[in-house]
Amino acid sequence: MLELVEARYVYLLVVALLAVGLTAVLVERNLVQKLIGLAIFNTAVFIFFIEGSVKADGTVPVIDPEIGVEAAAYMNPLPHLLILTAIVVTVAVKGVALALLVSIHRTHGTLDEEELARRMDT
Repeated sequence: MLELVEARYVYLLVVALLAVGLTAVLVERNLVQKLIGLAIFNTAVFIFFIEGSVKADGTVPVIDPEIGVEAAAYMNPLPHLLILTAIVVTVAVKGVALALLVSIHRTHGTLDEEELARRMDT
C-alpha cells in the first residue's frame, strides 16, 4: 500500500488542493478569499493535467539521431502547451476579477458576500 502512495503522491496532492479550493469557494464569505480558492482549484487542475501527460522514459519532442523518429520515445508537447495557454487566460481572468473586486469595494465598502446581497436587495 505504501508503494502505491509513493507512486501516486501527486494525485493525493491534487485531491488535497481540489478540496481546499472547493471549500474556500463554497464556505468563505469574503470575495477575495473565494478568488484565492478558485486559484488553488485551478492550480490543482493544471497539476492533474500535466501529471497525466507524463510518460515514463519519454524525452523532449526534439528528434534525436540516437533515438530516431519513433513517436513512442517522445513526450507529447500538446498538454503542456494547453496548460500554458490556460495559465495565461487564468491570469487575465484573475486580473479582471481583482479589478471588479476593487470596484465593488469602492462602491459598497465591503467584500462580504452576504452583506452585498443584503445591500442589493434593499
